[in-house]
Amino acid sequence: MAYPNPYPPQQPLPSASAPMPAVPIAVIGPQYCAPYPVDLAVVKKVMAISDGNFVVTDVNGNVIFKVKGSLLTLRDRRVLIDAAGNPIVTLRRKIMTAHDRWQAFRGESTEPKDLIFSLKRSSIIQFRTKLDVFLANNTKEDVCDFQVKGSWLERSCIVYAGESSNIVAQMHKKHTVQSILIGKDRFNITVYPNIDYAFIVALIVILDEINEDEKEGE
Repeated sequence: MAYPNPYPPQQPLPSASAPMPAVPIAVIGPQYCAPYPVDLAVVKKVMAISDGNFVVTDVNGNVIFKVKGSLLTLRDRRVLIDAAGNPIVTLRRKIMTAHDRWQAFRGESTEPKDLIFSLKRSSIIQFRTKLDVFLANNTKEDVCDFQVKGSWLERSCIVYAGESSNIVAQMHKKHTVQSILIGKDRFNITVYPNIDYAFIVALIVILDEINEDEKEGE
C-alpha cells in the first residue's frame, strides 16, 4: 500500500544518532526495518498484571506496539501487537528448561512451522545478563545469531550481531522521581538502521519477563 507521506502512522520517526550498517536484517518483517536509526520509548506499568502493561512509542509519543498477556498462563506467554491491535509475535516460555528458553512465533501461532527465533541464557548462573538468540533456521545452535549483554536492572543492555562486537540496538535508562511515584518504568531503545525494530522490542519483552522471574526467585 502506498502512503502519501514517508512515515506512515505506525512508522517510528528517525533517531538523531547511531551509525549506519549495511544490509537490512528483517527477522520479523521488512516493514520493521528503517534505513535510519529509530528511537523507541518503552513504558511499563509496574503494577499492571493483565493486558497492556507494556507500551512502545516513537519519540513523538505515537504508539507503535503494545504487549498483551494471558491471565490464564500468567507470564508464560506474551503477544506483541501493533497500534491497530494486530498480533505480530507470540512469545512463549519453554517450560522445564535449565537455560530459561523462550520462543517467538508469527502472529498468535505456537506451531513449530511458525517459529521465528528462540532465546536462552548463555549459562545457568549469571551475574550480568547474557542471552543467546537463535533464528529458526539455525537448528544446530552452534553459534548464536544475536547476543544480548548488560544489566537489565540498570536498563543498559546492548544487542549484538552474533558473537561480534557489532551493536544493533541498545537501551537507555530513563527513570524519574515522577515515573517511580506513578508506578511506571520508562526506558528508551535506539535501534540501528536496517535492523528489525519489532524483533528488538520482542527481545526486550522477554528480557523483562526473565528479570521478573529472577526477582520472584530471590
